[in-house]
Amino acid sequence: MKEYLSHLIFKTVSEESQKLGFQTYVVGGFVRDIYLKRDSKDVDFVTVGSGIALASAVQKRLKGSHFNVFKNFGTAQIKTDDWEFEFVGARKESYDRNSRKPKVEDGTFRDDIYRRDFTINTLAISLNQENYGELVDTFGGLQDLQSSIIRTPLDPHITFSDDPLRMMRAARFAAQLNFKIEENTLRALKTEAHRLSIISQERTTDELNKIILSRKPSIGFKILFNTKLLHEFFPEMVKLQGVEIREGKGHKDNFYHTLQVLDQCCQKTTDLWVRWSAILHDIAKPPTKRFVKGEGWTFHGHEDKGSRMVKPIFKRLKLPLGENMRKVINLVKLHLRPIALTKEYITDSAIRRLIFDAGEDLEDLMILCKSDITTKNKEKEKRFQANLINVEKNIAAVEERDRIRNWQPPIDGQQIMNVFGIGPSREIGEIKTALKDAILDGIITNEYDEAFKFVLEKGKELGLYKQ
Repeated sequence: MKEYLSHLIFKTVSEESQKLGFQTYVVGGFVRDIYLKRDSKDVDFVTVGSGIALASAVQKRLKGSHFNVFKNFGTAQIKTDDWEFEFVGARKESYDRNSRKPKVEDGTFRDDIYRRDFTINTLAISLNQENYGELVDTFGGLQDLQSSIIRTPLDPHITFSDDPLRMMRAARFAAQLNFKIEENTLRALKTEAHRLSIISQERTTDELNKIILSRKPSIGFKILFNTKLLHEFFPEMVKLQGVEIREGKGHKDNFYHTLQVLDQCCQKTTDLWVRWSAILHDIAKPPTKRFVKGEGWTFHGHEDKGSRMVKPIFKRLKLPLGENMRKVINLVKLHLRPIALTKEYITDSAIRRLIFDAGEDLEDLMILCKSDITTKNKEKEKRFQANLINVEKNIAAVEERDRIRNWQPPIDGQQIMNVFGIGPSREIGEIKTALKDAILDGIITNEYDEAFKFVLEKGKELGLYKQ
């Protein structure tokens, strides 16, 4: 254990704590991650005394460090190199049932450990002279770490009712660490799920994004679904679950399909927004589901409707509404297009249009499409993946030749208006669209002279230009 405390700050904290007459410990995630052999440079110190006073004394001895004090919370922070150290005085908390904001008072080290969320986060390392570097394990957290178990240190119903965000954190730790949630703790998640309503959507979504960024998010999502936590804030995703059978024909369970797509996507990219596109790519299948005699189940137009559902979902979940949302909308809208290009005879025009429509999202779109193959038939999966690789080769060839990515026609709208001496109008819009289509369809080349000639002819058709 002592080799992990080799950073200068640990000895410094110990010495300054002794001068102040405080008892001080390293607690929480840093200690947990030592045993999990995970790199961590975020360290929390709890002292039985003033965290701000201790941090101030320590910072004076650390050259080149940055010091921040948060008086309202009684905490202080030191940043040095790529390490971040947080100092807080030991606290005890009491909760009002209608708020997750506790009444906080100074407390003992035991009080502070008792208020923590899970046993694996109650582990502490003493920085006190008499037992420097020794592990303090009040609730058997080390055994739970070794058994890959998540449980609360106290009655889970009280733990979750007091601070319902801990329920999201349980699912998050399960996904991040690939741990199981202990049975009593899991039952309390189901019982207390409704309490999530007192948590701000921003905090809930922050935990959700951490689940999505884990190596296997399906672990967390299955917990959220089975405990009905997901029902509290993401009903559109819940509606994906289930299989309906009619006249002996059923469709896949789109909830579990979505989770498989998400996990496969995570093997290919760490981009949060590409992962969100995996979550939302089939989100409109429930409202577009139809049974057609002789054909079976159809979901016609689910990609278009799904793209229109993205913004309302992002707004409700307090996700950013700028460029990241635009990417997700585009990926959801286009996610079936590359599959359509796997047929034997595909024109360069179709490929040019995909390159143009996908723009800078093209590589991410191909990641989503490859992740969307979830058949259990290994031969079929190989064939589908090979088809998409061929699509990529065709895209590369057309892109190299025609330079369509983020392309703009050689004549813009202002130039077209200048040619005909008119302002913005329906006719100008028609000419711009016709010019773009003509170039993408290969009717004319992407050159100024041919484009100018085309504009004149189109204007003549619309009565804007007479020879």
